[in-house]
Amino acid sequence: MNKFEEALHEAQSRVDFSGVAMVVDGNGDASTASFGYANRVDQSKNHLGTRFGIASGCKLFTAIAICQLVEEGKLNFNTRLKDCLDIEFPSFSAEITIHHLLTHTSGVPDYFDEDVMDDFEELWIKRPMYHIRSLKDFLPMFQDEQMKFTPGESFHYNNAGYILLGLIVERASKMEFTDYVQEHIFKKAEMMDSGYFSFDTLPSNTALGYIDQPDGSWKTNIYSLPVKGGSDGGAYITAEDMSKLWKALLGQLLLKEETVNKLMTPHAQEDEINFYGYGIWIKKQDDDIFKYHVMGYDPGVSFHSAYYPATQTIATVCSNKSSGAYDIMETIEETLQVKA
Repeated sequence: MNKFEEALHEAQSRVDFSGVAMVVDGNGDASTASFGYANRVDQSKNHLGTRFGIASGCKLFTAIAICQLVEEGKLNFNTRLKDCLDIEFPSFSAEITIHHLLTHTSGVPDYFDEDVMDDFEELWIKRPMYHIRSLKDFLPMFQDEQMKFTPGESFHYNNAGYILLGLIVERASKMEFTDYVQEHIFKKAEMMDSGYFSFDTLPSNTALGYIDQPDGSWKTNIYSLPVKGGSDGGAYITAEDMSKLWKALLGQLLLKEETVNKLMTPHAQEDEINFYGYGIWIKKQDDDIFKYHVMGYDPGVSFHSAYYPATQTIATVCSNKSSGAYDIMETIEETLQVKA
């Protein structure tokens, strides 16, 4: 067992991590580790080929889709929301642009506002999750609400903004959002094991998400999330496929160099060291960019993936539990001595 594996096993025993970790260095050499069960009842173990839900980690896919349509001339980053969709938003500002939506600076009301609620399952009391199968199904949850602030005024992480971006992709491309991503992103990046799968038709090698209770009991997350993911989150990927996504993006297989640079520009600032580009978090260290990263958390899901430009390293951690990915990612950064 090498130093990397020893560190991950120590971290796993501390946080009871269930999932897969993969690191690809600048030479293309990969190190992997797998823990826990994809299916606890059958005791099917997680492995490198296991598909995991990644929650908001796939906002990057939405941003890439928008950027592709901008390159095709079908959209512009300064195009206003009201010119993109034939949908009534009675209280929304007429000045909201695609750029605002991409950077969480639009001020639109969110269907899941973390300032108001902290339990994602509360959403489905009045509107059962099994009715949420398409992007338009989310609209009644926020389209008649009031703006939170003037567009461009501040940064406030927002899921509803990415639902709107997905609807824009559908109208501009004349394709269902999930089909567009499958064809124009997953296929181009050779992410052959990834997709937007419905809970009631999950393919083989897909980890069930588990919610652990304080008394030691547990349940799956099938009644805690929408039936099918969309433009704000919910795709399934393998750790290896996520490495392919980073390589395809950085290698300009998905977007031109100029557009990649725009996507990875710090457009909005959360605090002194954390910034946001288009669908991607950016962490700085001494004014240099330490890492580009995406993350996602849902009941039964925790996910982190990052690219470290100084060493050209890619690290991905997928978990089918509500927590644990952050701890493993922190251990990876400490072991590789790339920690900020």
